[in-house]
Amino acid sequence: MKKLFRTLFAAALCCLTFKATDACTNFIITRGASSDGSVMVSYAADSHQLYGALYKTFAGRYKPGTMLPVYDWDSGRYLGEIPQAAQTYATIGNMNEHSLIIAESTYGGREELVDSTGRIDYGSLIYITLQRAKTAREAIRIIVDLANTYGYASSGESFSIADRNEAWIMELIGKGCELDAEGNNTRKGIVWVARRIPDGYVSAHANQSRITTFPLDDPENCLYAPDVISFAREKGYFNGPDEEFSFCDAYAPADFGTVRGCDARVWAFFRTVADDMDQYTDYAMGYNMSNRMPLWVKPRTKVDPKTVFDAMRDHYEGTPMDMTQDIGAGGHALPYRWRPMDFEVDGVTYLNERAVATQQTGFWFVAQARPWLPDDMGILWFGVDDAATSCLTPIYCSATEVPECFREGNGTMLKYSPTSAFWLFNRVTNFAYLRYDLIAADIRKVVDEWENTRLEEVKQIDAATEGDSPKKRQKRLTRYSVDMARQLFDRWTELDRYLLVKYIDGNLKSETEPGKFLDNGNGRDIPDKIQFPGYNEKWKRAVAADNGEVLKVIKSLADLDITMVIVTHEMEFAKNISDRVIFMDKGVIAVEGTPQEVFSSNNTRIKEFLGKFHQGEE
Repeated sequence: MKKLFRTLFAAALCCLTFKATDACTNFIITRGASSDGSVMVSYAADSHQLYGALYKTFAGRYKPGTMLPVYDWDSGRYLGEIPQAAQTYATIGNMNEHSLIIAESTYGGREELVDSTGRIDYGSLIYITLQRAKTAREAIRIIVDLANTYGYASSGESFSIADRNEAWIMELIGKGCELDAEGNNTRKGIVWVARRIPDGYVSAHANQSRITTFPLDDPENCLYAPDVISFAREKGYFNGPDEEFSFCDAYAPADFGTVRGCDARVWAFFRTVADDMDQYTDYAMGYNMSNRMPLWVKPRTKVDPKTVFDAMRDHYEGTPMDMTQDIGAGGHALPYRWRPMDFEVDGVTYLNERAVATQQTGFWFVAQARPWLPDDMGILWFGVDDAATSCLTPIYCSATEVPECFREGNGTMLKYSPTSAFWLFNRVTNFAYLRYDLIAADIRKVVDEWENTRLEEVKQIDAATEGDSPKKRQKRLTRYSVDMARQLFDRWTELDRYLLVKYIDGNLKSETEPGKFLDNGNGRDIPDKIQFPGYNEKWKRAVAADNGEVLKVIKSLADLDITMVIVTHEMEFAKNISDRVIFMDKGVIAVEGTPQEVFSSNNTRIKEFLGKFHQGEE
């Protein structure tokens, strides 16, 4: 998706141009770096406009002359048509039946290199290539051929391309648009570099070009356009020796914003799985641009799938950029800041952080290509909405059916559907934003239970397919994928109802055990010991500093022996300021007396109302 940051985050720094668009994050784990020997790629399709659905295409054979219409993935705009391949492979999401995986993040780069006449956008490159390639190397060749033949319609792009044996980062950008007399672009095509990640290492990219210098004579591990350097010289982007050429510095130079808003997400992942990453903290924060991180790092231990799942939920917790700690998180540690991300105070522009997890995610996944199994047994761990408060479920790459809750056409961004997982997960997540510190923790318990159970369960499913014919195996894996998605939808429906009951109106109902709420013992389902968690200390102090004088003024008036009658539901306020308290129930005085008498009363109705005070809470 589109690059997010083009400016500064700190007040004291000068202001640059800010471009509030969309952004995506990719983590890549080679087979030698994973705990189970799989190749893994993660991806979050972060967009304010993208609906969370699972795309499916079927394998096919086509007659010569068959044409394929191409539509821009972001806007839906018709770009034209290209010849269809004679044979295509089945795909589900960003994975095909041969366990080929392709994900992306847009870095933008030099704006003058966009080709307005191109017929292939970055999204089409992904999904058309998945239908035509079996391996990562074949995918790279097809991407190049498509872009050079039909023109590339998007800005600079990074691709994660992986199969069962190897993983690559490919970065590309167009050559601009120069029309001849017939209106044809004489600059049609792309410049590009693709680097194979060494086995045993992990890599990542997040909306900033990361390939710098690269080997010029190692085709086994590095592929590139023949004119990638000469074109940069022609455009005035580079003038040094070939061996010093850096793709990133030529075609997408980094600045404070691209490092802090983009590369910082890479750093967050690297520090999760690898040692010695604190040495790059100053780089991630944009303070030392020369202390650039490597393209890949060796993890301290083998990386398991659950670690990758959880890395996609990061908000910079435990770092100087922790989004749960500053006053912008409110009184409940909410790690999000509503758009626009920039704001101005006294002529100075500020920006909020952009973490890995974000509220505007359409869908996300962690894909596993597993070389010890048949190539149709790759798994797309698929989820919708904000990764931090949503859940992944296994979809085998050979599945012939899309679960109803993930199906295209089941709801849109403009039309609610009660059977759509996207809308269900959004409803739960948006409720969590109200009291994030408490509700998100409850959601996370369910997430961990579901994902850990499924991770163990797929081992059993894998074993059960041994001896199956390909057709029988496909049927079994499809049924399992669909059943699990259906069960996940049902579990989240249950969770939705539970959270509403537990946290309605900002209160917190006490439980004897999860889902079993405490009643007052009178047999009428009236809750007992309702808690009022309030706000965190930082938030209370900020509010007191901002508006605390209101209470102080009333307290001062009371000290002057001025008689006041105050009607309020703020019981702490009433307890602290009043000489006499009258508690009314249904228009009748139920309890009357001094604050001490009223707040210690044995009256059933006031005990229910005052709940927390009878528990000794402040």
